[in-house]
Amino acid sequence: MSINIIRPGLLTTVQDLGRQGFQKQGIIVSGAMDALAFRIANLLVGNEEGKAALEITLMGPKIKFEEDTLIAITGGDLSPTIDDEPVKMWRPVFVSKGSMLAFGFPKSGCRAYLAVSGSFAMNPVMGSLSTSLRPEIGGFKGRALQAGDRLLCHPKTKVGELIRNRLITKQTDKPFKQAFWTIHPDFLPRYEENPIISVIEGPEYSWFTEESKVSFFNTSYSVTPQSDRMGYRLQNESTVLKQTNQRELLSTGVTFGTIQVPNDGQPIILLADHQTTGGYPRIGQVASTDFSTLAQVPPGKQLTFKMISLKTAQKRLMKQEKLLNHLKIMLRMKN
Repeated sequence: MSINIIRPGLLTTVQDLGRQGFQKQGIIVSGAMDALAFRIANLLVGNEEGKAALEITLMGPKIKFEEDTLIAITGGDLSPTIDDEPVKMWRPVFVSKGSMLAFGFPKSGCRAYLAVSGSFAMNPVMGSLSTSLRPEIGGFKGRALQAGDRLLCHPKTKVGELIRNRLITKQTDKPFKQAFWTIHPDFLPRYEENPIISVIEGPEYSWFTEESKVSFFNTSYSVTPQSDRMGYRLQNESTVLKQTNQRELLSTGVTFGTIQVPNDGQPIILLADHQTTGGYPRIGQVASTDFSTLAQVPPGKQLTFKMISLKTAQKRLMKQEKLLNHLKIMLRMKN
């Protein structure tokens, strides 16, 4: 089973949950930017939640299915269609052989995820299929997908077969058959055009002037066009974050959501393809439950920050994982 890339879109890559355990050797993690949407996409087609899927950015690809395929599309709404018919998201969809999946204008968010039951048949690099663009490793030849690429897929999972058998009984003249049900909004990531992002104090938060601390939480920052999977470069010309004394910081550990402040005083939020260490002071750390919201903010939009405690962040993460476990149970019962 395979899919053909007819048109690649702006940036379409193979991702999983990242290349874990190698940062001490300087290997970046990569993986899905919106991990929650990614995990749910896999669950909807009967895969283990960490199996590789496609991450689609802003302008989506055009994909031809060479065999009957069970898919799910989650994340940002990039107006997906199959053979020019609108297809719904956040549910399993059975696609007939020869059909074409395409994407249109982004309605919300900027990253969508396409999971295929059985996932992709590729050789892992350091235990992961995630595409790391700068070192050119993982995924499909270590790069973004291009026109003419043919991605081989494993056979459907047993759960995927059960879902497929239920869907093919539906009477429809469309080239696809989609589930009538979808996931309750309580289980879904929060997508907003200009969101408020929760952060906890960074290790060097005390280095900044009181005025800068206040400004950091009372400023709307624009996500600049120079942003990418490595990090969001933020800008507000009227706000410059300053330290009480200019200090030298040895390179130290960073992670997804670390907010650094370089010498120009404009913050940078590190994302999935972040470097393993950084030398700029860390004013804050985005709460992990807001990663999905953050990942779906396109360039040109704005975001603001609010302070929460580490304890609050931990409680939110436990609640999110509890909801995801409930979702897994509900999907097992439905299948």
